[in-house]
Amino acid sequence: MSLILPMIGGGYIAAGGGGTPNSTILSSFASPSSQPSGLDYDGTNLISCDFNSDTIYIHDGVSSTILSSFAAPSVVPSGLAYDGTKLISCDFNSSTIYIHDGVSSTILSSFASPSTFPTGLTYDGANLISCNESSDTIYIHDGVSSTILSSFAAPSNAPSGLAYDGTNLISCDYSSDTIYIHDGVSSTILSSFASPSSNPFGLTYDGANLISCDFGSGTVYIHGNS
Repeated sequence: MSLILPMIGGGYIAAGGGGTPNSTILSSFASPSSQPSGLDYDGTNLISCDFNSDTIYIHDGVSSTILSSFAAPSVVPSGLAYDGTKLISCDFNSSTIYIHDGVSSTILSSFASPSTFPTGLTYDGANLISCNESSDTIYIHDGVSSTILSSFAAPSNAPSGLAYDGTNLISCDYSSDTIYIHDGVSSTILSSFASPSSNPFGLTYDGANLISCDFGSGTVYIHGNS
């Protein structure tokens, strides 16, 4: 059983015990539009974004039911994170990271992503982590800011999604169609497995299970653990 512990700011972060995510799919459902491009979890509800509709969706728990939605800040939303109080999104077209007012369309501030074509975000309880397709790099930010504390090469040449399970960073790549479990927040890979379909483009962790979405199949997948 995985515990869900309060995080500073009222968010949630997994506290181990859930095992290591694997390729086993426990369930799946169609995404709200045809090209899902990012996922996050706010402690209660799944949040997703979509390339095709340029929209951010708040799901009812981890389900296909949509409670509400709003327009993304720019035309190609490509990643989501939640820092305990605020949604954070990035946009492939504008190469910008946006800090939202809670989980809403109101933008409090924004800054340029470390490189062009950002494709994924997550938050580890202290720092924002992002990845960029153009540089094939994963960046650790100083808090939620444009300042970069460190960076390392992504496992393959098209990183497209990030999650954090309370211990390890998890990334996916739409070129290799692979999901990678990192050793902590580092370039060292503990294990990897094939994604459920051909274009993984978003990851999150809900305290018990890894959740992925696929741009090609238009599907959200809930993974099992080993």
